[in-house]
Amino acid sequence: MARQILDFLRAKDGFVSGEDISRELSISRAAVWKHIANLRSIGYSIEAVPHLGYKLLSIPDKLLPEEVSHNLKTKIVGKNIFYYETVTSTMDMAFDLGFNAAPEGTVIFAEHQTNGRGRLGRSWLSPKGKGLYMSLLLRPKFLPQEAPKLTLMAAVSIVEAIKAQTGISAFIKWPNDILIENKKVAGILTEIDSEPDRIKFVNIGIGVNINSIRSLLPDAATSLSAESKKSVCRLELTKDILRFIEKNYLILINDGFDSIREKWKASSSILGRRIKLNYQNREVSGEAQDIDMDGALLLRRDSGFIERVLSGDVIKVN
Repeated sequence: MARQILDFLRAKDGFVSGEDISRELSISRAAVWKHIANLRSIGYSIEAVPHLGYKLLSIPDKLLPEEVSHNLKTKIVGKNIFYYETVTSTMDMAFDLGFNAAPEGTVIFAEHQTNGRGRLGRSWLSPKGKGLYMSLLLRPKFLPQEAPKLTLMAAVSIVEAIKAQTGISAFIKWPNDILIENKKVAGILTEIDSEPDRIKFVNIGIGVNINSIRSLLPDAATSLSAESKKSVCRLELTKDILRFIEKNYLILINDGFDSIREKWKASSSILGRRIKLNYQNREVSGEAQDIDMDGALLLRRDSGFIERVLSGDVIKVN
């Protein structure tokens, strides 16, 4: 009901009378007032004037389901949204939902994480209301070894959304880091529940430093506001990320990995460069030559041998 009232208020530049809302929604004027009060309590600025009614002045800087879904225009991603002020980790919530038959495209947002996590057990700094902290649940008909394709698909989508919203060109450090001027602005964590021959579900965790204060971030990190020298709308960036993920996910499952692979290569920060990475408990060096059709990195060693790296951590780029 609150969403319907918001739609009424958005549709008008001026005031909407409580009587009109009451009549259209078949609820009492007292119920209208109660819903308006609830909306104000979560941050909506709504003016009320006797004999005129209600007017929406501004929306809260929060990733509320009502706002994320408004004009989102996706068919899968974001059709089912959970929102929390604080959680341990959106990935923890996503796994609970995955095990309990939540539909594909379910998204979990949090304003703050007390134990946000990245790859290899690393933590993800999640200052309240400053970034995007989300997890997306997908149920592709993939083999478990195809899961890396989804990480690369998500990376491409984030780069495209950043470009669309800020005009900034970000780049991808294989497999999951999004960089601006060689500083990390976003990261991706992909975890799966699977059987030997099929994926049951995939959770893609995404963290983006949007309006984080640069001095409070690690030295190797940055934020979109620090790079663009202005505040970035978290809501619109989030919506674009969801839209680009849906677009690229549908390309991936309907047309295959070719197009996503080419997009990823065009945004890579490492291809053609000499790198050092941690791989299977050892350090290896060589030229990052390509990624294959499974999303594995093809590393040309000094001997000329092409090593296929499906999972690793790039620690140095020359």
